Amino acid sequence: MRTSTSSSKTDPALLHPRHWPSWLGIGVIFALGRLPFPLIWALGGVLGRLSYLLAGSRRVVARRNLQCCLSHLGGWERERIMIAHFGWLGVAALAQGVGWGASRERLSRLVRIRNREIIDACIAEGRPIIVLVPHFIGLELGGAAFTALVHSGIYMYQKIRNPVVDHQIRRARQQYGSLSVERQDDLRGLIREMKQGTPFFYLPDQDGGRRGIFVPFCGVPTSTVPMLGRFASMAGAVVIPTFARFLPWGRGLELIFDPVLADFPSGDAERDTARMNAVIEARIASMPEQYFWVHRRFKTRPPGEPPIYPPKRRRRKRAKPEMGAQEGGRSA
Repeated sequence: MRTSTSSSKTDPALLHPRHWPSWLGIGVIFALGRLPFPLIWALGGVLGRLSYLLAGSRRVVARRNLQCCLSHLGGWERERIMIAHFGWLGVAALAQGVGWGASRERLSRLVRIRNREIIDACIAEGRPIIVLVPHFIGLELGGAAFTALVHSGIYMYQKIRNPVVDHQIRRARQQYGSLSVERQDDLRGLIREMKQGTPFFYLPDQDGGRRGIFVPFCGVPTSTVPMLGRFASMAGAVVIPTFARFLPWGRGLELIFDPVLADFPSGDAERDTARMNAVIEARIASMPEQYFWVHRRFKTRPPGEPPIYPPKRRRRKRAKPEMGAQEGGRSA
C-alpha cells in the first residue's frame, strides 16, 4: 500500500513527442491555477456558461437528471439551476490546477473548514474513518485541502486513458502523502491501512451497473454499489459525510464535515445503501447547482424499466474499400 506514492516519478516514456500536446494542456491548467481565485471564478463561470450552449449531449443528461431529482421544481427553475451548474463546472475546470503544487498557506487561505472538530476527534481517538465524499464539483480542490490541512488519506483510483493526465492527477493527489489503491486490488491492504489510522475517501454516487443494488435516490430506483456498510463493518470504521462547496464571487471553497453517521452500519446492505443516498440527497437540496448532474447516474435501470437517457451516438466506422475497388484504383 505504501508504495503507491512511487507514481509521482515521471516515466521517461511520457516525454515522447506524441505526449507533448497533453503536457501543454497540463501546463495551461497549472498556469491558470496560479491566478487569483476571484479571476478563476469569473473566467470559469463565463466559459462554463458558454459550454452549456455547446455541450448538447451533456446538457440532455443534466436536464433529465434534474427532471428526475428535482421534479418538485418548475421547468424554468430547473433550467436556471442547470445553467448555474455549467458555470460552476467551468470554475471547477479552471481551478483544477490550484491544488497542483499549491502551498499549504495558499490552501488555508482559499478553503474554509467547517465542523473540523468532528474529524479531529475521531483522528485523536485513533478510530478508522471513512470520509464519504459525494460528487460535488469542488471535490478535487476539497480533497487537496483535506490532505494538506487535515490528514493524508487513501482513495480508490481508476486509471485515466491518457497516461500524461493519469500521471499528473495521481501526483497531485499524492503530493501531501495520500495513497491510492486500484479498484481491482486486494481490499485487505485497504482495510489494514484504515485500521492504522489513514482516512479512506469513498466516492459512492456513480452508476453501479449490474453489480449494484436498486435503492431510492431522489425517489428513483437507482443502481448503487452497496460497499459503504461493508467497508465500515470490515474496518470497524465511523463514516463522516464530507462535502465541498465553492463559495460565490471567488471567495474560495468550503469543506464541510457533517456528524458521524449514528448506528451505522446496520448489517442490512439495502438499508445502509439507501441511508447513504438519503444523506447525499439532503446536501443536494442545500446546493443543487454544484452536484455533478452531467453524470449518467440512472444509466442502469431495473429490469423492464425504460431508459432515462437517449442512446449515445456511436461513431460510424469507415468502411474498408473492397479488394476489387483497391485493385481497380491501382490499375487506374
